[in-house]
Amino acid sequence: MSINILKEIKNDNEEMRSAMCETMIELAEKNDNIILLDADLMTAMGTKPFQKKFPDRAVDVGIQEANMVGVAAGLSVAGKIPFAHTFAPFMTRRALDQVFISAAYAKLNVKLIGSDPGITASLNGGTHMPFEDMGIMRLIPQATVIEPTDTVQLKNILKQIVDIYGVHYLRVVRKTTPRVYEDGSTFTIGKSVLLRDGSDVSIIASGYLVSQALEAANLLAEENISARVIDMFTWKPIDEEAIVASADKTGAIVTAENHNIVGGLGAAVSNVLVSNKPVPVEMVGVHDQFGEVGPVGYLAERYGLTASDIVKASKRAIKRK
Repeated sequence: MSINILKEIKNDNEEMRSAMCETMIELAEKNDNIILLDADLMTAMGTKPFQKKFPDRAVDVGIQEANMVGVAAGLSVAGKIPFAHTFAPFMTRRALDQVFISAAYAKLNVKLIGSDPGITASLNGGTHMPFEDMGIMRLIPQATVIEPTDTVQLKNILKQIVDIYGVHYLRVVRKTTPRVYEDGSTFTIGKSVLLRDGSDVSIIASGYLVSQALEAANLLAEENISARVIDMFTWKPIDEEAIVASADKTGAIVTAENHNIVGGLGAAVSNVLVSNKPVPVEMVGVHDQFGEVGPVGYLAERYGLTASDIVKASKRAIKRK
């Protein structure tokens, strides 16, 4: 693991979907077994360039998500490495039985990409806004569940999982996200990243909330509150060692996720702490609600997913020590 963190978070000019397609093409040039599957969303996910370059290794199955996972399972049996994409709610809610039985229970090698996580589904609205997908996938035995933070991390994770047998679920933003890492950074699946050290409170964040956590840490510093910030990009297997170490050091934890706190990152972190180091935990996330239509900025305010919300949660956690 070789990680270089940008001194200042900046907007990324490269979309996550472009980074994914570019990396998949690079991988497919080296490995003839890679097959890309999609459920009528190749244009939305920006994977047409892959289809153009490898027309015999790109399959649009149509709006048949459950069938797509079954096809991916069959390809795995045949020795191929299938990467299957659709919007996250359809990959998890709609195709859950096929993911569970056809892929995981059968111990096959299937890579699943769920896009538009949480409020980043934006104007697609509540039916397309997954606040539960990572929680669902965490329940599947032996599945690896990951939410890449930016394009740099996404590229590195894709390059790793192509060579790791098993069911992997990646929760991927389609469009742009803030850049946290410098080009060339490498990561270890199952190990979090300490973005900023601190002594008063630990903020354990994922995905969209990582940049918000860093902003919150800056705001807290203005009030002489020292916040430790961790990017918990792997939800399963979760980095228990880092969670316990943070509890030891700061005695208070805030989790921050673009996801329902029921079965989400907050629940996963709390499970670790209850067994190892009980400390006050405050959860920033969606509180058992459905999604709705709106711009990302509005939705972040609507569901309490802003840096300001993390600051408030941090103060509550510290007060409970």
